[in-house]
Amino acid sequence: MNEPQQQWTDVLESKDSLFRLNLKEVWQYRDLVFMFVKRDFISSFKQTILGPLWFFINPILTTIVFTLVFGNIASLPTDGIPPVLFYLAGNTLWGYFSTTMLSVSGVFTGNAAIFGKVYFPRLVTPISTIISSFMRLSIQLVLFFGVLGYFVYKGEVQPNYWALFSPVLIIFLALFSLGLGMIFSSLTTKYRDLSLLLGFGVSLFMWFTPVILPTTLVKQKLGSYAFIADLNPLTPIFECFKYGFIGSGDFNMPRLLMSFSFIIVVLFLGLIIFNKSEKSFIDTV
Repeated sequence: MNEPQQQWTDVLESKDSLFRLNLKEVWQYRDLVFMFVKRDFISSFKQTILGPLWFFINPILTTIVFTLVFGNIASLPTDGIPPVLFYLAGNTLWGYFSTTMLSVSGVFTGNAAIFGKVYFPRLVTPISTIISSFMRLSIQLVLFFGVLGYFVYKGEVQPNYWALFSPVLIIFLALFSLGLGMIFSSLTTKYRDLSLLLGFGVSLFMWFTPVILPTTLVKQKLGSYAFIADLNPLTPIFECFKYGFIGSGDFNMPRLLMSFSFIIVVLFLGLIIFNKSEKSFIDTV
């Protein structure tokens, strides 16, 4: 006698595609986003004497070192901009990009214990990192505007209307760090060597970005290979920022639009890779 064929009453399977962002679900967990932001802020300065003052101390010390070493000792040009203002502008943007990208790149490995115990949209963690880093950037921008106001008062620099475009620049800077961070976060779950090389790679990448060396000097040294300097998608963003606030820089609108397009592609790839990795990373991390 044949036994009746068994049929499943419920089938549990993932309904998320690689292209689904679940932004509605992320919005439902917005309280968790703010909890992560609060956690990051507190943990950054827990058991420190100066606390949030380090937001000011880090860029100040870095700017002083750059001014002494590259401005006074090496006598590198700064496109006619006061060296202190030139290096502070670059350090402000670079600090936001590098900190955000490195933090997002450690999302899976740094939160594996939480991810393995409770469910929530994994996109919550990189978004909270972006917000946490933006809080630091906001404080450091206050320092930059203070120094900028001093040189404007002395008549050495003159901002222009492109300074109003800076919020867009910061948004795309955040999106680029988010896209790259999600790509590296997914890759480091399988290849731990990348996490060791990433810090060195970011430090090396700074030399290809107009933080220390002005783009005009780099192009002059490259000669016929000057186009290489424009391959860095961060270069037009940094140059537009400096051009708007300081009135000097190798700013070009077509290159800026190309940079925005490239960042959107990187963000799209990062979301795809992140969505794919979040389904199975717990087995390899």
